[in-house]
Amino acid sequence: MFPARLILDWAVYRALLVLAAPFIAARLAWRGFRERGYWRHLAERAGFAPRLARGALWIHAVSVGEMRAAGPLIDALRAAHPGLPLVLTCMTATGRATAAALYGDVAQVYYLPYDYRTFTRRFLRRVAPRAGVVMETEWWPNLIAAARAAGVPMVLANARLSEKSARGYARLPALSRATLGGFAAIGAQTAADAGRLRRLGAHDVTVTGNLKFDITPPADLLERGRGWRRQWGAARPVLLAASTREGEEAAILSAFVERAPAELLLVLVPRHPQRFDAVATLLETLHLRFARRSAQADPSPLPGDVRVILGDSLGELFAYYAAADVAFIGGSLARHGGQNLIEAASVGCPILVGPHTWNFDDATRLAIECGAAQRIRDAEALLATAVELLENPARREAMRAAGIALTSRERGAAARTAALISPWLASGGDRCPPDHPRPTFPPPP
Repeated sequence: MFPARLILDWAVYRALLVLAAPFIAARLAWRGFRERGYWRHLAERAGFAPRLARGALWIHAVSVGEMRAAGPLIDALRAAHPGLPLVLTCMTATGRATAAALYGDVAQVYYLPYDYRTFTRRFLRRVAPRAGVVMETEWWPNLIAAARAAGVPMVLANARLSEKSARGYARLPALSRATLGGFAAIGAQTAADAGRLRRLGAHDVTVTGNLKFDITPPADLLERGRGWRRQWGAARPVLLAASTREGEEAAILSAFVERAPAELLLVLVPRHPQRFDAVATLLETLHLRFARRSAQADPSPLPGDVRVILGDSLGELFAYYAAADVAFIGGSLARHGGQNLIEAASVGCPILVGPHTWNFDDATRLAIECGAAQRIRDAEALLATAVELLENPARREAMRAAGIALTSRERGAAARTAALISPWLASGGDRCPPDHPRPTFPPPP
């Protein structure tokens, strides 16, 4: 007999999915107007992936950051299991493009279907993976239930869960417990993440560390960034605002107009490509002369009266960090929870973050504690602190060294996570290894 609370939670979740359907369709159409990749491969959103030979390893990462974070894990698993077929899924157009660019020669790349029971069952029948790995926070109830019913062992890798998100999941406690209980194993980023997951009902949780620390800065992008710096003027100070979100660019540019010295070059890189044109319009409204990164094919020097570079390119963040003297990590001034600062630290770029970093609490705490990063309260403090750092080469060098030391010290998550997943690949995926019994939570009613 199904527990009454589990039946109720499933009913609430499925009702929410029904109510959300028209909004999902409308949002998909709206995103498609701004980014045409959302209008391609629409059948995959309903689970119509091409039928594949049984036995691939399937890895799901929602978007660009998660797909890049999965890179060291993918490399470790391919080295341990050569010849293993690989399927990658994501939810965003930029994530799909990133997966294709990084692994399109060795993997099949698709969109993951929306979490409707018919869609997820169809996807799993057609792909028939040996095992599945989902990254960070992608634990969808119908997907995990369908995998359990199909006998596909699932691993949650690089798992993170903020206190705010944990409170949200706790509103459907039985469903959260059943969903987390459907994972054969969970690799959490930190002990705090592991504790919150266990409180929601997860079992077999291992602290494996953060995969983002295992990402090595690509040499070609570092050289590209050094080339940009020569083009912009080697003696000109450069402040990078990376992965900025809605509501942040206007505040940063207002402070920049009021407080920045005339020689300071601001490099502004919005988090989402569909906002590039909106930020360009904002720059025009403020009468700031700017240059688009996408229009900088000519290697001639940047004119001295250009105050801002609009970073309207994808996949070049490492190059931007290599070109900058100081980097602000966006999503942290406005209440978006912050963005990943580990890439900046690995390049040795001094880091500034705002007050809102709950999505990356542990990495931010580590960076601040070791001296690689500094927290600021608002856009005015951002400009004032950046100017102070630009006038203090010794302080910047100390922050640079601290960031590189931090990322070197925290490496190793890829090997630990691969070891967590490998038993299910070695077993052929038909059953869990004897020392890793499959959980026995009831199926959905």
